[in-house]
Amino acid sequence: MEPARSRICVSGKMKLIIAVLVLQLCFAGFHIVSRVALNIGVSKVVYPIYRNLLALILLAPMAYFYEKKERPPLTFSLLVQFFLLALVGITANQGFYILGLYYATPAFASAMQNSVPAITFIMASVLRLEKVNISRRDGLAKVIGTIASVGGATVITLYKGAPLFYHDTSNKVNIDYMHSGSTKMLNWTWGCIYLIGHCLSWAGWMVFQAPIVKKYPAKLSLTSFTCFFGLIQFMVIAAFFERDPEKWIIKSGEEVFTILYAGIISSGIVLWLQTWCIQKGGPVFVAVFQPVQTVLVAIMAFAILHDQLYLGGLLGAILIMIGLYLVLWGKTEEQKVVAKQVDNEDLLTRHLLDDNIKNQENTNVSDIP
Repeated sequence: MEPARSRICVSGKMKLIIAVLVLQLCFAGFHIVSRVALNIGVSKVVYPIYRNLLALILLAPMAYFYEKKERPPLTFSLLVQFFLLALVGITANQGFYILGLYYATPAFASAMQNSVPAITFIMASVLRLEKVNISRRDGLAKVIGTIASVGGATVITLYKGAPLFYHDTSNKVNIDYMHSGSTKMLNWTWGCIYLIGHCLSWAGWMVFQAPIVKKYPAKLSLTSFTCFFGLIQFMVIAAFFERDPEKWIIKSGEEVFTILYAGIISSGIVLWLQTWCIQKGGPVFVAVFQPVQTVLVAIMAFAILHDQLYLGGLLGAILIMIGLYLVLWGKTEEQKVVAKQVDNEDLLTRHLLDDNIKNQENTNVSDIP
């Protein structure tokens, strides 16, 4: 009986590991697909509009039917918060990402995203949503990890370095290779700055979302409202910056594929898969696999897009990954300490309660004539 139970546990764990790896593969594919979309001339404004429109079409019916009972009533205050959440988590997040990817590469976009847990930790600490105790090793690990992640992002931004492998880029359509010298380096720097804006927006979205979820726990409905307001905001931007009707016309199978992947896979299936993985393994377990995405993106970008790998990017990515693991390890150790404190408090409470009961019993016995 015991071996069968062991096989079931192993099978469940393997399913979770496979699911997390598939999740990272889907994320990695999005970086490559987005770069392809830019290379073939898809508008930087139209692309996120179609992406969020498809996500909304996919998520809204699910939210309507599955969350009828748990969806709280809407208020004007909640709608304002949904609008601001979309401004940070959809418009700024996706806008900075697509601009950063236009000037940089998918590999470094993925590497920069590894700094999001550290940036989230900084924001949460500033807003006093996260406690930091540097006298304990878990608090010190989170601080050192944050410094390492920020340092890695700085290295990627300011130091490109020599290419690690030679790759023929003569047929590559990429803004980074259309210029040379100082202009090329300036484009790279701007790309990294935009990606830092993307990471700041992503982290801000997670911090800002936490109190809203407590007020409005219907997560699918919340995501649908966020996509809706993000779509409206991008359409307002398009009214000023993308007035050419030709840019809105999908002209090739490649464009159809990139838009469908972004909308259905990246904003639809990935959301469900990520929720399932977090539910089964916890957020820390899922986050630990984030660097796998960076490796996958680097391999795919090198093989498919003929991107060069640079020394500065490698050094920065290593620093960010070390920082990521330190922050996650510190967070895990902190949770263990808190859980132990709670157990000790419960144990003390039980002892005190038992003592009170015994004293009461002794008092009742002594009162008997």
